[in-house]
Amino acid sequence: MYTSVLMIEKPLTSEDVEFVTTLHGDETMSFIVLMQPRGDQADLLLRAIDDVALGELKEAARESEEPEGRDAKGPAELALAHSVKVLRESGSEAVGQVVEDHPLDRLKSVVEESGADEVIVLTAPHYVEEFFHRDWASRARHKVGVPVLKLFAHSE
Repeated sequence: MYTSVLMIEKPLTSEDVEFVTTLHGDETMSFIVLMQPRGDQADLLLRAIDDVALGELKEAARESEEPEGRDAKGPAELALAHSVKVLRESGSEAVGQVVEDHPLDRLKSVVEESGADEVIVLTAPHYVEEFFHRDWASRARHKVGVPVLKLFAHSE
């Protein structure tokens, strides 16, 4: 069985599930899903800049409406439960947890504890963070000791 730690920031779509469950052909997959709630004001600004760069001006204006910090934990738990459920329905094993503090430290410990084969970072494009190598995938590559694959999430 191939074990992947899957870092997400939004619930998985059916396209995301098909994408991650077929990455290794017919290999049976096991996922440990790490869901991080929305971030702080600095994260809000970066998301708004990314939306503007993508030409999604309406999304940039709505960024301030997203729950943040402690208010984001409830929606994150629902998104995690949905994501674990759809992975299981696809025939994969899946467990998950919401990660609030020090996500990269938690990622490293999950990889070590589980003996994971890889990390998959599945997020929307974050051009500003990626340019400065501050995105999850870039930072995880220096920390976890297994291959890190960065994929862009699908939108419904």
